[in-house]
Amino acid sequence: MILQQFSDELESLVSKAAPAVVAVQHPRGHGTGLFLTPDGYVLTNRHVVRSRGRLTLELHDGSEVRAELVGADQPTDLAVVRAEGGATFPTLPLADPHDVRVGQLVMAIGNPFRLEQSVSMGVVSAINRTLPLPDGVILEGLLQTDAAINPGNSGGPLLNMHGQVVGLNTLVLPYAQGIGFAVSATTAAWVASLLIQRGKVERRFLGIAATAIKLPPQRAQEAGQPRAVRVMKVGEGSPADDAGLEADDLLLGIDERPVTSVDDVQRLLALAPEPEVRLEVLRKGRRRTLRARTTAREQSKAA
Repeated sequence: MILQQFSDELESLVSKAAPAVVAVQHPRGHGTGLFLTPDGYVLTNRHVVRSRGRLTLELHDGSEVRAELVGADQPTDLAVVRAEGGATFPTLPLADPHDVRVGQLVMAIGNPFRLEQSVSMGVVSAINRTLPLPDGVILEGLLQTDAAINPGNSGGPLLNMHGQVVGLNTLVLPYAQGIGFAVSATTAAWVASLLIQRGKVERRFLGIAATAIKLPPQRAQEAGQPRAVRVMKVGEGSPADDAGLEADDLLLGIDERPVTSVDDVQRLLALAPEPEVRLEVLRKGRRRTLRARTTAREQSKAA
């Protein structure tokens, strides 16, 4: 009875989520996307739509609508397209990042190898993964999953058992089995918002190489938070260098907002209303406040 109930709940979840998932097609390839807004904004991967030309969205009922590219962001491999026609579309909600945990059951819906509306299931294997791509871009803050993801799944949703999007399926390791990666819903939310509003993400360059770390209990008590971003390297003559930031500093916040991941750094710099930002830093057990005057960099590969 328990297995039957679980099976019925999964079936219900798929039936509710699938109408918001679309196949993204163009002359040189295909992938998946999902409706973010009822008026037709679709989130997908940049590598799915990067070749110019006509875009077609195949909907759940088999009908097709044309679409246009709104904007794309190379450092996160995300893009937004908009369906034409003025219809109202079903959407999928994004999960709260605090609700995403290792071991959590997840489901991928997509179009692998043009097999429309394929469903696979697995768990969140890890969070905050970092992967370099062949073109020099480094994807950060990724979710790792063992749900089956194949070519064509790119841009499709990774869902929790509440039907919320925890990530956007992005890539697999070609030499591995059962290891896939998704851009987190947290990253997708702020990038999509900027792409819809501005058509691009204008990043502000700080000039550091950094990594997110979990703090040991004593350091967490000093910092007032369980995670922080460790500065690995400061670029000579960069805004961070001019501000006095040093290697091994723990970056705790930007403009009085907490920083617990490299994605937080990118997001807060991109959303900062002014070039000058306040950096909350922990150095050798002492908190410091530094001021950095950042510079604009539209497609930066680092913070």
